[in-house]
Formats: sequence, C-alpha cells, structure tokens
Amino acid sequence: MATSSNAIDRVKHAAKDKTAAQIPAENMKTSKGLVVAFWIVTVIFCLEMSFTAYYELLPQGAQAFARLGFPANDFRIELSLAKLVGVAALLIPLVPARLKEWAYAGFAINLISAIIAHLSIRDIPQALAPSSITSVLWAFSYYFWRRLQGGWSTLDRR
Repeated sequence: MATSSNAIDRVKHAAKDKTAAQIPAENMKTSKGLVVAFWIVTVIFCLEMSFTAYYELLPQGAQAFARLGFPANDFRIELSLAKLVGVAALLIPLVPARLKEWAYAGFAINLISAIIAHLSIRDIPQALAPSSITSVLWAFSYYFWRRLQGGWSTLDRR
C-alpha cells in the first residue's frame, strides 16, 4: 500500500509542474472553444484599451481628463503608456502568467477608477457606457484566461 500511495503522490506532484504546452491532448479537445472565446474577447478588450490610450493623448482627451478632475498633463501620458504595456502583456503569449495577472489587476483598477470618476461628477449615463462595457469585456477575458490557466489556484503554484 505504501508504494502505490507514493506513486500517486509523485504523479500529482509532476502534474503540478506541467505547463500549458504539456497538457495531454485529451484535455485540449474540450478547451478549443474556450481558447477561441478567450482570444475573441481579449482582442476586443485590448482594442478598446488601445483606442482609449490613443484618445487620452489627443487634445480632446486632455479636456476630458480636466473635466473629470484629473491633471491633463503627465498623468494621461503615463496612463496611456501603462495601458499599451498592459495590452502587450495580454496579447503576447510568451509573457509569464504573473505579469499577465498584474496587467489584469492594473486594468481592473483603471476601469473601476473610470467608473468612479464619471459617477463623482454625476456624468450622464451615456458616459458610463464605455467604461462599463469595457469592464464586462475585462471580466470575460480574465475569466477565460484563468480557465485556460487551469483554475483559480494556478498562480499559487508558481
């Protein structure tokens, strides 16, 4: 009995160290739709974040920042650059999972802050739509990414 228990423990330990590329083919069959859904939602989300990063660099973006009560100078440039770095982190497959997790966290903070900023000035409901829709895209992208990573405890093993 002790030898079979040790063998099971070794198999469990070896399974923890596998990367996504080493997952057996039978598991990959069930996740093809998940992979497609992840990439569709993530690309749309990244396009939206890239468009907002570009807009923030325009004079209209500076005016929007000032209307929301933010400084219109360096902050919007830093935010735009951070968004573009985060987009690159999500779209480049070779980026480590921990960095992708930080990119998702940064986007979550950005989107929540945008919604709070619009609510704090009692902005019209139509102004909340882009941040709200982008937040939904973020949530789906993050959900699909975590599913592809093998669940919610994947980062604990790294």
